[in-house]
Amino acid sequence: MGRLGPLEIALLVGLALLLFGAGRIADVGKGIGEGIRNFKKGLRDDDEEEAAKQLPAKPDAKEEDTHKPV
Repeated sequence: MGRLGPLEIALLVGLALLLFGAGRIADVGKGIGEGIRNFKKGLRDDDEEEAAKQLPAKPDAKEEDTHKPV
């Protein structure tokens, strides 16, 4: 099976416009874009949580020093 040429791609786009209309195709494209953005955001959030788990806990500044000289 050969690759799709410019004529075949143009025919597929024209057929999609006839079947669904420009508005519906725009909505589908918008939905796909939002899905990709949410997926990338989820990956970043997971990476940040993973990095936070690997860092040692910071001691509280309010803790008093129990090692006083005698």
